[in-house]
Amino acid sequence: MSYVIHGKTGDWEVVIGLEIHAQIISKSKLFSGAATDFGSEPNSQVSIVDAAMPGMLPVINEYCIEQAVRTGLGLKARINLHSVFERKNYFYADLPQGYQISQYQHPVVGGGKVILDLPDGTTREIGIERLHMEQDAGKSLHDQDPRRSFIDLNRSGVALMEIVSKPDMRGPEDAGLYLKKLRSILRYLGTCDGNMEQGSLRADVNVSVRKPGEKLRTRTETKNVNSVRFVMQAIEHEAQRQVDAYESGGTVVQETRLYDAGKGETRPMRAKEFAHDYRYFPDPDLLPLELTDAYVEGIRKSLPELPDDKKLRFIGDFGLIPYNASVLVSEKDIADYYEKFVAEVLVRTKLPKERIGTECANVVINDLLGHLNKAGLDIAKSPVTPQMLANLQALKHDNTISGRIAKDVFEIMVETGKDPADIVAEKGLKQITDTGAIEAAVDKAIAANPTQAAQYKAGNEKVAGWFVGQVMKATQGKANPGLVNELLKKKLKD
Repeated sequence: MSYVIHGKTGDWEVVIGLEIHAQIISKSKLFSGAATDFGSEPNSQVSIVDAAMPGMLPVINEYCIEQAVRTGLGLKARINLHSVFERKNYFYADLPQGYQISQYQHPVVGGGKVILDLPDGTTREIGIERLHMEQDAGKSLHDQDPRRSFIDLNRSGVALMEIVSKPDMRGPEDAGLYLKKLRSILRYLGTCDGNMEQGSLRADVNVSVRKPGEKLRTRTETKNVNSVRFVMQAIEHEAQRQVDAYESGGTVVQETRLYDAGKGETRPMRAKEFAHDYRYFPDPDLLPLELTDAYVEGIRKSLPELPDDKKLRFIGDFGLIPYNASVLVSEKDIADYYEKFVAEVLVRTKLPKERIGTECANVVINDLLGHLNKAGLDIAKSPVTPQMLANLQALKHDNTISGRIAKDVFEIMVETGKDPADIVAEKGLKQITDTGAIEAAVDKAIAANPTQAAQYKAGNEKVAGWFVGQVMKATQGKANPGLVNELLKKKLKD
């Protein structure tokens, strides 16, 4: 997507790469058997390995390896059969070992890609540089006491995947779409829950700016941004800050920064470290990780249908436009809901699959998701089940209710969770299909509005729509619109 900053000295291009830290879904940590439940009491899930007690040795959690390989395959990436765990040396109070076990020169996953679904229905590829595994650090708590900081080691040793993109993004929108798509893939795979508010998915945002056609300039890294919206805001602010620095005759320093969501700005944290500052070396307590082709293929065969493949199937099976298909597959729960909804409507109506597929997509995207977004609910907590929504469509298709009444019934369904048939019966909303009753309403409307009737007879056929509105109003929206139109045109010509 095109994103340009118009500066005093001309246009500037923004270059973005994201390093995503994704917590692996696993009941135990990467190198110990301690639990990984979120929200537990501080220091209640810490083994002697996590606390770095002298003489304690790490033991690799095989399931975490499987989850990393599964993620690599889901990213269409190269799986490295040989990888090495290394020690990354640095000091933090919440890093009890004084080093982090990570991967550097030989990661478990190599180059891959993520396909962005753009709003205009086209796609764009963002490269993945690598995916490596590492253990998380603990957490420093600075707000518990006015004079002291406390350390919670529950997170220490939790398995992380660091997914490093290539600098292929060119604006905040690109980064937002990339993060959403990556999170969607991880959730489909079941390798990370993607809950950014709980810290299980965090983004380090690398930003630089340049004049179009120039080589890359100095970048900064904004650490631990925990929402899609904040990632986009951090990019926008940091890019503008760098442009302002260059245009005022200054420079940009390679450094690590933090994003202050309250002020909407980034601020310096520390000078950016280089790889040699960490003194990486192979962990002497862990042998190199050796995988086999058969092991990788076994995991590949267990992969679910992923968003890109599901999108193509929805387009082919249901005749959806690419944008609608990409919205429906953005979350597995939404895609599952939609497919159940379509299947239920097909059983009830016997209409062509492409017609029902498109109709159901519009209902889910425009009506259901619109309501759920306003209510702050995800689709798993929808008060309207696919079966209930299919019942509503069936009532509309067999002319029990009109499309106008269907919208009113839907509003009551989402508020009460009642079945549409019960709502129609309770409220007396059944559509009037009796020709005599509709004819009487049409005659009354024409008789009460001779001026408009004369306009129609003089050639202004748009007036017919106005008359339809009058009849529908008089019948409280219950008249069959098709019959109303038919009778109106016949009588207005007389």
